[in-house]
Amino acid sequence: MFLTVFFLLVALCTQGGNGKESEEAQRPGHVSVVIVGGTGDLAKKYLWQGFFQLYINQVSSGNTFSFYGGGQSPTEKATPVLFEILKAVSCSNDVSQERCALLKDQFLRLAQYRQLKSLEDYQDLAKHIEQQLQEEGMTEAGRLFYLSVPAFAYADIAEKINSSCRPKSGAWLRVVLEKPFGHDYRSAQVLASQLCSSLTEEEMYRIDHYLGKQVVSKILPFRIQNKKLLDLIWNKHHIERVEIVLKETLDVKGRIAFYDQYGVIRDVLQNHLTEVMTLLTMRLPKNVSRSEEVLGNKLQILSSMLPLGKNQAVIGQYQTYKAEVQQELNKTKDHVSHTPTFAAVLAQIDDAQYEGMPILLISGKMLDERVGYARILFKNDIFCVQNHNNVHCKPKQIVFYFGHGSLQYPAILVSKNLFKPALVDSEWKEVTEHKDISVFGLPISDFYIQTPMEQKEAYAELISHIFFGRKNSFISTENLLASWDLWTPLLSSLASTFPRIYPGGADNADVLDIHLKGKDISYNNEVVIISTDQLGGTSTNGFQVMQGKFRSSEMVSAWAEQLVDKLAADIQEAAEAAIYEGGVFHLALSGGSTPLALFHRLVDHHFTFPWRNTHVWMVDERCVLPTELESNFRSLHDHLLQHVRIPYYNIHPMPVHLNQRLCVEEDGGAQMYEKQLIKLVNSSSFHFVLLGVGYDGHTASLFPGGKVDELGDSLVALTESPSKPHQRMSLTFNVINRARKVALLVMGKGKHELITQLSRVKDNPDKWPVTGVKPTNGNLVWYIDYDALLG
Repeated sequence: MFLTVFFLLVALCTQGGNGKESEEAQRPGHVSVVIVGGTGDLAKKYLWQGFFQLYINQVSSGNTFSFYGGGQSPTEKATPVLFEILKAVSCSNDVSQERCALLKDQFLRLAQYRQLKSLEDYQDLAKHIEQQLQEEGMTEAGRLFYLSVPAFAYADIAEKINSSCRPKSGAWLRVVLEKPFGHDYRSAQVLASQLCSSLTEEEMYRIDHYLGKQVVSKILPFRIQNKKLLDLIWNKHHIERVEIVLKETLDVKGRIAFYDQYGVIRDVLQNHLTEVMTLLTMRLPKNVSRSEEVLGNKLQILSSMLPLGKNQAVIGQYQTYKAEVQQELNKTKDHVSHTPTFAAVLAQIDDAQYEGMPILLISGKMLDERVGYARILFKNDIFCVQNHNNVHCKPKQIVFYFGHGSLQYPAILVSKNLFKPALVDSEWKEVTEHKDISVFGLPISDFYIQTPMEQKEAYAELISHIFFGRKNSFISTENLLASWDLWTPLLSSLASTFPRIYPGGADNADVLDIHLKGKDISYNNEVVIISTDQLGGTSTNGFQVMQGKFRSSEMVSAWAEQLVDKLAADIQEAAEAAIYEGGVFHLALSGGSTPLALFHRLVDHHFTFPWRNTHVWMVDERCVLPTELESNFRSLHDHLLQHVRIPYYNIHPMPVHLNQRLCVEEDGGAQMYEKQLIKLVNSSSFHFVLLGVGYDGHTASLFPGGKVDELGDSLVALTESPSKPHQRMSLTFNVINRARKVALLVMGKGKHELITQLSRVKDNPDKWPVTGVKPTNGNLVWYIDYDALLG
């Protein structure tokens, strides 16, 4: 679905594009710059300064300019506001005071405010520009519209520009868009479609100011300049982890109306930190100035990311956020917001170069310091027996330091026990005099450091790129949709999750420390600073693993995570006992989604599990090809078997595909599996059988109305399911009830009604097949989580 939408949008957006933006930008002529939202906060802080810097740089290039601040306010009211903003622009240190005063005076003369509210307003602006061109005999080079307005207004303004303000043939049009570009995949797709009906892909510049930061813009040049050295170590074999971090000390007071809809993941991780990640991991382009290649290599990384789910993220919320929401949004005292102000996400790339390499994306408000960086931490195989301060024993790392923090200025740092890097370009210098400060607990003198000779503002840099038509520092439609395709499932999975409450600042201590476990991430500290009123309900921390009886059999109950821990431990205990007794462990596993959490637990925590002596059998299988997603074996393989060291001849998939046919009785697949079972399993008695229970009371693939008694003495049979795919192969009660231990795993609130009914009904395998599970000489244990047990 994503690829279909992607190609449709790209085709729509590229219609009419000529691909010659960069050449045309450098042809001298008149340029009209229009900032829609020209008296707003962003324009005041950054945009007018950036365009003034562009004017200074281009004043002798042969280009002429007009600048318009647009907005919805009447001209007489907004004009003095605009000119107060314009008077505050400043020159860089290399411009003399006299020249700066002259340039500012010229800049103010070239600027004016215009009300841009209706279609007629945009038509009047177009007439004004064309009249000015005609009166002064100027050739038009292009028009640049910067939309510093809320995203919901983009489509309407783009349509007005398209219908009434396009330059005549031969001049370029560029429209700059500020984030957010949607709040999930669907909304981004709709917005992209709306914009593409008015603008071509070449005309749109989705701006992410992080790509204009001096250090971020030098990640690719640094990697290229030091390619020979980095090629050897820029991979999973040498990199321990990558950290991309943006910490802030401020709260979000005054921005709650926006922030409570978006939260930290949408505000920072999906855009800024994801862009930095692609720069660090993408294949190096042959030409860093070639936008198409750079954007294509970024897209390749985004398309190779492993899916992000609930287990790949932890979220938090600073303690006073709830009160701020109640105050600014006029909510009652019992209102609870799930919006995270802190998030740490573990991302991984499904690629031979980076497979299994952790990439941490972390950001939050009300943290201990204001700092941003991307840190590549390398593995170190040297251990110093005595002199632990020896340079060889210290961490090996490369740090792209965006600014603030202890270092204050932007810089690239390389550990001296790695290599001495080449300068990224002539505008950077090496720092040789070090102050008495530390970075990540190490003295600054432990690093080779390079920094810009002159610090430049990100927006000014990107405005220059827009003027010259360089699109490699902007977000294309396809890259935007690929990014949202990665982040939307995670956002959906976290929608009802309570963030961990943290006090803020230095008081956070270790509350937000995180722990990596394989492909999963969790908080390291289980102690949560949270009150029941912040939860909006009763605290659940008091429950532990309970044991009791259910339907006259043993029952284990706990919260889902503890329940799966207990089940995994019980399976390992049974495996070790069986192998001690007879050298082999026969385990039969049911299909469906219920056991997936167990599979992940076995993979990530039970490293001592005796897989080499374990035979894995299937309880049931759908009659589909084993390569299809619906196949139980495919699920078993993807979530368990491929991650553990089990001999392939110990794996026993059900033979549902014989003679290029699926589950045809004449092919004898069920009999074939039964013969294999009788041959290898002593007395056809599995050591452990794991079953689930369907909403209708079915277990394995034995369904209500299936007339279990008609299966005779068979151990394996073809059965019929009421849902697709209808045909199944299943173990029968004849073999299930011979097992030494049978576990029935039931999880989720959706199963509460089922558990309630099962607690009351009598044994009736035809109506409630699960009631036919009664091990003859073995043990039956129900594993029921609290959600299913208590609802």
